Amino acid sequence: MIYSESLSPKERKKNEVSVTVAQMSKDELKDIIAMTVEQKLLELLGDPDEGLEIRKSVRQRLLHQKKAVAAGERGEPFEDVVRRLGLE
Repeated sequence: MIYSESLSPKERKKNEVSVTVAQMSKDELKDIIAMTVEQKLLELLGDPDEGLEIRKSVRQRLLHQKKAVAAGERGEPFEDVVRRLGLE
């Protein structure tokens, strides 16, 4: 590893980010990439649903799902859905 004292502030920041990424698990890195892509798409395309009202049933389902995720529950893994639907 390069000693941070010999680096410029920009190089030091880049080096710190590299170390942080190197310490992440695959899943953590995938989550960060997914969030970044989603943020960029929203930035470029905007929210197509902005200004629209949400049906009461949809709102209730989303709130239920939010609580389940907050409690640690997760949905069905993507690979299982692909297999179940015969999309392999």
